[in-house]
Amino acid sequence: MTGHVTAPAAALADQLPSWATLVRAPNPGPMTLDGTNTWVLGVPGSGEVVVVDPGPLDEAHLAAVAARGPVAGVLVTHGHPDHAEGLDRFLELTGAEPLVFRCAWSTIELAGLRIRLLVTPGHTADSLCFVVERADGPVEDAGEFPVEPGGERAVFTGDTILGRGTTVVAHPDGDLADYLASLETLTEFSGVPALPGHGPPLADCAAAARFYLAHRRARLEQVRAAVRQGARTAPEVVAAVYADVDRSLWGAAEWSVRAQLAYLDHENRESGPGAGGLDSP
Repeated sequence: MTGHVTAPAAALADQLPSWATLVRAPNPGPMTLDGTNTWVLGVPGSGEVVVVDPGPLDEAHLAAVAARGPVAGVLVTHGHPDHAEGLDRFLELTGAEPLVFRCAWSTIELAGLRIRLLVTPGHTADSLCFVVERADGPVEDAGEFPVEPGGERAVFTGDTILGRGTTVVAHPDGDLADYLASLETLTEFSGVPALPGHGPPLADCAAAARFYLAHRRARLEQVRAAVRQGARTAPEVVAAVYADVDRSLWGAAEWSVRAQLAYLDHENRESGPGAGGLDSP
């Protein structure tokens, strides 16, 4: 059986890139872990910073982040309130603008950094990750994800990969097929730290992504088994599959179960009769 995961999905990073600072929001909880990680990015001496996920609408937190400016731009990994509720107020405080990428896989340079967009839906439909490294120095051609020789590189993963435990696929906005594809994308970043939206930084984004993929696939097998054994609704599947999880988290687990059932329903429609016959609660 796949148990409830509360530990990090990869080894912890022993240090942050020299251009990254963590300012944690004071909103700890079962879904936010120690609180939302607001990341302040800028090469020392560049005279400006970029902020990833301003966080909740908490005046003291937003002021603490703004004080590390001037802020050249703001990035948001997804629109959940614990990451983006404070965005409008933060823009008022700093005069900054949200950073807009021209297209998927495009790159911008600010605060002495090169920032590449990764479109990674799954946790939510609008989930993004950002690959960041120093902008000075030449870039090697390493295929889809070029690498700066000797650069301090990191992936900002929002809630796609957390620093501790696993994330929720927030059905119906979230989609499990999209999430699995996004995790496959993140397996390309071997040895690159993952700086998440909650919890501690991880040393290897690819290792965490592979762990998440294995965990999700194992959970899918558990859901299949629960349906074969007679579970007819999402709450019944939660009771069977997430029995090891504190009941206070069953509501969140039901989001993921609904995403799993939608995934299996699509799979069954493509391959013929299987685990069909699920009922809505």
